[in-house]
Parts: sequence; C-alpha cells; structure tokens
Amino acid sequence: MPSIISHPAVAVGLLPVLQRFGVPRWMFWIGTICTIVPDFDVIGFAFGVSYGDVFGHRGFTHSLLFAAILSVILVYVFAQQREEVSKSACLIFLFLCTASHGVFDALTNGGLGVAFFAPFDNTRYFLPWRPIQVSPIGISRFFSRWGALVLLTEIFWMWIPALLLAIGASVINRFSARR
Repeated sequence: MPSIISHPAVAVGLLPVLQRFGVPRWMFWIGTICTIVPDFDVIGFAFGVSYGDVFGHRGFTHSLLFAAILSVILVYVFAQQREEVSKSACLIFLFLCTASHGVFDALTNGGLGVAFFAPFDNTRYFLPWRPIQVSPIGISRFFSRWGALVLLTEIFWMWIPALLLAIGASVINRFSARR
C-alpha cells in the first residue's frame, strides 16, 4: 500500500475539479478520510483475520462496492439537508476518493493485490504497471530507509500529479468564474 500520508493526495487533486459541479470545500475533509478508511481493515490482523480473507487486508474495504456504499452513506449523512450542495457531485467525489485507495494499492510492488470485486469475487488484482514502492505496515518500519523510498515514489507518482491536477482545475475554475 502507499502510506497513509499519501492516499489523501486524491482528495487534494479532485476537489478543485469537482467544486465547479457543487462539491463544497468542507467536503474535502470527508474525502480525505475516505481515502484512508479502506486501510482500517488492518485491525483484522489483531483478531486473527488473515491477509487473503475477503475481510482481510486489501479485501472488501478496498472493493468498488465498499466505495459505493460508504459514499452513499456519507452523502446521506452530510449533504442530504444542504440545498447548496450537489448530492450527485459529492457522491462521485467520495466514491473516487474511496475507490482510489484500491487503485493506488494495485499500483504498488507488494502485497497480495486488491479485491476490487469483493465480496462477490475475492480474486486479488494488481495493475500491469506498478511504480509505487509498497509501504511497510507498522510505524517503526516506516521510519527507515524503506519508508523514505516509499515517500519518494509517492511524491513522484501521487503528490505531483494531484497537485498539478488541483492547480490546473483551480486555474480553469478562476477563468470560468470571470466569464
């Protein structure tokens, strides 16, 4: 997996793109949490859930179905009563933030792959191109040479593209607002 530090890059990049469609700025924080939530499955290790189980690491919480369910619940809870908010744009934003976690994990060079179609199919997938160094699990291992290498690959493959997307969308939004 990429580190918990870099998954939020997706929210940084996508918010300016979707703001023009009715996603408010405060939704950024919810999107940031959505980029991280799939890794809560590591709690299962403490309860004897094995890595390859449907509810193991990179299992159901990394699936597209989980991303859809979480997004619907969060839009209902946080955006339902707000008329100024586009519920469909918020749903797309939160879905992309959550689903991106599995996509970035499938771009790493380690682990068992991602169960994108769980619980219907627990097959684990990687993408054909895997440029991101897999992050070590555990804080003590992260603060090492391996952790530094992870951060360097994440800066290059996650943060720089996200910041370029955010800057480009912000420029387009400003010019569109002037017309």
